[in-house]
Amino acid sequence: MFQQPIIKVQNLKRHFKVYKKQPGLMGSIKSLFKRKYETVKAVDDISFEIKQGEIVGFIGQNGAGKTTTLKVLSGLLYPTAGAVSVLGFNPWDRKSKFQKQFALVMGQKNQLWWDLPAMETFLLNKAIYEVPDEQFEKTLNKLVDLLKVSEILNIQVRKLSLGQRMKCELIAALLHNPKVLFLDEPTIGLDVVMQKNLRDFIKAYNKEFKATVILTSHYMNDVKELCERAIVIDKGKLIFDGKLQDIINKYARNKILSLVFSKEVVKKDLKKFGEIKEFSQDNSSYTATILVSRKKAALVASDLLKELPIEDLNIEEPPIEAIIREVFQSGNV
Repeated sequence: MFQQPIIKVQNLKRHFKVYKKQPGLMGSIKSLFKRKYETVKAVDDISFEIKQGEIVGFIGQNGAGKTTTLKVLSGLLYPTAGAVSVLGFNPWDRKSKFQKQFALVMGQKNQLWWDLPAMETFLLNKAIYEVPDEQFEKTLNKLVDLLKVSEILNIQVRKLSLGQRMKCELIAALLHNPKVLFLDEPTIGLDVVMQKNLRDFIKAYNKEFKATVILTSHYMNDVKELCERAIVIDKGKLIFDGKLQDIINKYARNKILSLVFSKEVVKKDLKKFGEIKEFSQDNSSYTATILVSRKKAALVASDLLKELPIEDLNIEEPPIEAIIREVFQSGNV
C-alpha cells in the first residue's frame, strides 16, 4: 500500500507573457514604441496528488505543459498561482534539505562534463550533495551494477554512445538516493533495446529505494510498462487522472486480430469479418491483420476459426499511441 501523498498540487497555474512582433522593418520600428504581448497559459489550474512509491505517467503532446509542471515541482520555475508541496517543502524556496531529496533528469539536457570521464561528475555531485564516503561507494556500486557500466566510468563522456551517456546521467542524478525522481523524456533518442534497459532500471530503482517517480515520455511503451496511473494534460489543463487501463478500456474501441492461415484464402472472404489492415498470400506464408469491434472480437474470432483454415490467431490491443491520440482529439475523458 502507498503511504500519504508526498506531492500535492492544488490549482497550479504558470503563465508566460510572449512578445508578438509584426514581420518586416515596419514591425521592428513599431515595436520600439509599442509592444504587443500575449499570455500563454502553459499550466492552467491543475491539481493532483502522488503518494510515496508511485510511478506516474505524465502524458501530453508537445507544448501541453508537462515540462513546465516538472520545473515548478523541482523549484526551477515560480508558479503564477496555486500551491505546491513536495516532501513537505515549497519547491521554489530551494532549501538545501529539499534539493538533496529529489532529482530531475531531462533527456535533452546534460549534466555530465563533456571532456571528462563520468566518474569526475560523480565525485563532483558527491561533494555538492555532501554524500558520505560509505554511502557514495555503496550507491555507486549498486547503480553501476544495475546499469552495467563499470567499463566506461573512466572514458571521456564525449566518446560514449548516447545510451551509455544516458545511463551515466541517471547515475549522476541518483547518487544522493533521491526520494522523488522527475524523469522528462529519459529514453529520447535511444534504440528500443536501450529503452527497455532503462525501463528495467527505473523499475528496479523504484523497488529498491521506494522512490516516487513522475515520468514524461513520447514513447508510450515507457508509460505502459512502468505506470499503472496516468495523468493526461492538454493545453495546460488536466483532462484525466487515473488508471492507464481505464483509458485503454474506454478509447480502444477496436481490437486487432492477427491471423496465420494453413493455406491460401481469398481476400473477399475475409472482408465480412472486419477491416483488413494487412493481407499477404504467397507461397511461403498466408497472413492477415484485421480490425474488429472490441465488443465483437471474441465472436469474430470464433467465426473465423469455423469458416477459414486458421493455423494461428492472436487478439491484440491497438498501439497505446493511437489510444492516447484519440484521448487528445476528444479533448476530455
